Amino acid sequence: MYRNHSASSWNYTGPKLNPEVQPFHRSLPDYSITPLVPLPDVSQQLEVAHVLLKDESHRLGLPAFKILGASWAVFKAVAEECNLPLASALHEVGKAAKEKGIRLVTCTEGNWGRAVSRMAKYLDITAIIFVPDFMDEATQEKIRSEGAEVVVVDGDYDYSIQKARAEAGRGGLLVMDVSWEGYDMIPEWVVEGYITMLLETDVQLQQMGIQGPTHVIASVGVGSWAQAVTMHYKSKSPSATVITVEPDTAASLKTSLEAGKITSISTGHTIMNGMNCGTVSTTAWKVLKEGVDASVTVTDIDVHHDLQYLHTKGVKNGPCGAAPLSALKLLCREAKEDLGLDRTSVVILFSTEGARDYVVPS
Repeated sequence: MYRNHSASSWNYTGPKLNPEVQPFHRSLPDYSITPLVPLPDVSQQLEVAHVLLKDESHRLGLPAFKILGASWAVFKAVAEECNLPLASALHEVGKAAKEKGIRLVTCTEGNWGRAVSRMAKYLDITAIIFVPDFMDEATQEKIRSEGAEVVVVDGDYDYSIQKARAEAGRGGLLVMDVSWEGYDMIPEWVVEGYITMLLETDVQLQQMGIQGPTHVIASVGVGSWAQAVTMHYKSKSPSATVITVEPDTAASLKTSLEAGKITSISTGHTIMNGMNCGTVSTTAWKVLKEGVDASVTVTDIDVHHDLQYLHTKGVKNGPCGAAPLSALKLLCREAKEDLGLDRTSVVILFSTEGARDYVVPS
């Protein structure tokens, strides 16, 4: 575990997330508020007041939360390319984009690419999605089912970024949730898009009569989602303890936090495909290095077992969605007192993806 004790007194004072985001999401097909599921057996076992899981198994017609960031970023980027105001209707932006010949380019390990492809379908424009060679055929087919062109590269996720950047250089509109020097505006819009889930959670807690969370656990791929979580909860008073979780074979954030700078790593195999990223986003890093209280890694075996448990409770999520529960159980074994996890604690687990096929770890 990496621990940053100074994060407890750090407050996010940067730009507030955009208030136009939630009304935009409400205007999209299939919008509904996702469930906040109490896990009383877990809270009793771990001796905390409440453990609640935000279940993103079904979000805007897709089995993952990524569409929240992708839809807002794509809409904003395409509207800007077409010189249209954000108040424009989806079909107006799509018509202008098609007339201008705009095509979207991105890379993915699964859910992000499918979300971008869904937005391209809504806008009736082309999307080209680069994917790493370890992506299974079933996941590729789900992206193709949205009407996108899938290009498999001979390498990992970081290599697929290089290929997407090269394709965008030939006239495509690059829409990524990871930033680097000179490319940060669209990734920031992605982060803006995630505010909808966090605002929903705030309201749901109020409706349950529960005070705001004391601890929140977010999964990390390139870090944009964890950035949104940290910005939101570290701008509140009192702030929550922010904990991040990664696969033990792809701990790019934890490695970077320990090094004190962004440090790229070579990743290994994991059932947590959407978290199998080797480099943290530069814009996310600026927030995460200051605001993350603890960073942990979990194993495929533990995540698989916790996923099976959650399925018995009606939460049909995937491995990335189960990882926060694995992290909480690990922390309650190894760092409960240090992190202030006690009988007054309210813990939110963000389950970011729905059930999917994967090779069961042995």
